[in-house]
Amino acid sequence: MSAHWVALLTDVASDSSLPTDSAGIAVWALQYTNRVAQVDQAVLLEVEQSLRLFGGEDVLRGLIEDGAGELGVSSLAWAPTSLAALAFARVGIPDGFAEPLPKLLDRLPFETLEAVAKHGATLARLGCKTLADVRRLPRGGISRRFDSELLLAMDQAYGLRPESYRWATLPETFSARLELPGRVDNAVGLMFGARRLLVQMSGWLAARHCGVTAFTLEWCHDTMRSKDAGDGGELIIRTAQATQNVEHLSRLLSENLAKVTLKAPAGDLVLSATEVTPIVEESRSLIPDDRATGEAIDLVLERIEARLGKGRVLRPVLTEDHRLEFMHRWQPANEKRPPAKAKQVPGPQPTWMLRTPLRLDVSNDQPLYQGPLQLLLGPERIEGGWWHRVKDSNGQRNLVTVRDYWVALSPFAGALWIFQQRLPDDAKASWYLHGLFA
Repeated sequence: MSAHWVALLTDVASDSSLPTDSAGIAVWALQYTNRVAQVDQAVLLEVEQSLRLFGGEDVLRGLIEDGAGELGVSSLAWAPTSLAALAFARVGIPDGFAEPLPKLLDRLPFETLEAVAKHGATLARLGCKTLADVRRLPRGGISRRFDSELLLAMDQAYGLRPESYRWATLPETFSARLELPGRVDNAVGLMFGARRLLVQMSGWLAARHCGVTAFTLEWCHDTMRSKDAGDGGELIIRTAQATQNVEHLSRLLSENLAKVTLKAPAGDLVLSATEVTPIVEESRSLIPDDRATGEAIDLVLERIEARLGKGRVLRPVLTEDHRLEFMHRWQPANEKRPPAKAKQVPGPQPTWMLRTPLRLDVSNDQPLYQGPLQLLLGPERIEGGWWHRVKDSNGQRNLVTVRDYWVALSPFAGALWIFQQRLPDDAKASWYLHGLFA
C-alpha cells in the first residue's frame, strides 16, 4: 500500500532565537492526521488518508509547510517511508518522490539513519560511506556482527518491512509554554513568541473541531527583577464567536498587548485555551440547509421544481416490500405520501446492488463469475410480488419473485450476493449476480 510520510526536524529551527518544541509540533500536526509520532528529535506524519480530505497533495503540502515554518521548523521532507523522510530531512532533500526511493537513498551517507549511524566506526573500517555500501554487505554477516535494529531500519527505510510507532494523542486541554530567547522589556515584544503559541493552539482546536472563545496569555518575569514586580502577569482575551483563525487571534492579542506595561522584563510565556466551544460545520450540500437559510427543504424543492418543470424533481420513498430492488421508489417531490418502513431481508445485505441482475454461467451445477464461486452462506428464500402488476407490450404481468439468495466468494471479485431463480416446472434453475459486498 502506498504511503505519504512527512518528517519535521525539531532540532533545526528557522530562527535560532526561538527553540522548537517537538511535543507542541506533534499536537499541532494532529489536525492533519491521527498518525503522528515523535522519533529521534523529529515529528513524523503519515498523511496518505488525508490527501483527498484536504484537497490533494499540493494543497496539503502547502498547509503543512506553511504551519511548520511558523513553528520554527526549517528542515522538512516527504517520502514513501518514515525513515526515508527523516533521512532526507537531515540532508536537505525535500521531495522523496522525485526519483525512485532506492536510487535516492543509496546516495545518502549512512549516518542519516540513526540505527546505522550507531555502528559508524565499524562500518567505516569496512569501507562503507553510503547506504548503498551498507546494502551491499552480506545480510547474514550484518545480522551476526551488528544488532537487529540495523537491518530492521534499512528494510523499513527502503519499504521492505512495515513501520509501527506509538502515535501521539490529543490532550483534552491546551496549555503551552515557550521560553523566550532573552529578556523582553515591553509587552508588544511578546507577540514574537506568542504568535508561535497561537499557531499551536489553532492546530489543537482544528484537531478537536472546536473554536476558542477565551484564551489566556501569561508571562513570567525574569529572575532578575524587583520584589515589587511580582512573578508575572496575564492577559485574558475573549472573542465574539468561536474561532480557530490565527490571524484574527493574533490581531486581537496584539491590540490588547499594546495597552499593557510590563512591570519587569519577561522570560517565559504560557498560552492556555480557557473557553472552548465545538464548531458546527457548514453544510456543503448543493441544496441549502435549513439551519443556514432558515427555509424549509420542501420550499426549496418547490422552487427548483418550478424552474425545471413538473415531475423533474424526485425523492426516494421507502416501501414495504421483501424484494430488495422494490424497497424504495422515486416519486415527485411535491407528491405527499405517509412514511413507510422498508421490510428487512433476513440475510446479509450487499453494499452495492446491480440495477439488473447479471446471469451467470454454470459448470457442473456450480455458478461461475471470474472463476468458480464458493457458496458461503444461504440459502435465504425471498418470495413475493404476486400483487405487483405492470403493463408492457404483452399486456399485464406479475413481478413474482421466488429466489434463493446466497453469499458467495469469488477468488478475484470478493464476496458476492447471488441468487438462484426457482422455477415452477422443476427445470434447471439459473444463477444471477445481484449485489457486491464492500
